[in-house]
Amino acid sequence: MHKQHKATAAATRKPPAPSRDMPAQYLLEAGGLLRLPQVLALVGVSKSTWWKLVREGRAPQAVKIGDRCTAWRAADVSAWLESAGQPEPQA
Repeated sequence: MHKQHKATAAATRKPPAPSRDMPAQYLLEAGGLLRLPQVLALVGVSKSTWWKLVREGRAPQAVKIGDRCTAWRAADVSAWLESAGQPEPQA
């Protein structure tokens, strides 16, 4: 491929569609849905702590997107993080 053609192809390429493998911060900014590993990477708590917060209503509720598939709206997680949604330290 010629150098000129590579530059043109790169300039017209669309940004990648969000996927599970993308960094959580990018997905948060892009919007859409976040799976559990991405949420945990953003909030910095364990899986059991996160589910406890959700159960207690102290974290955003999950959205069922399949029989065995759960996600969270990126906007909800972002708003939760911005509103001091960090869990209180355990005494």
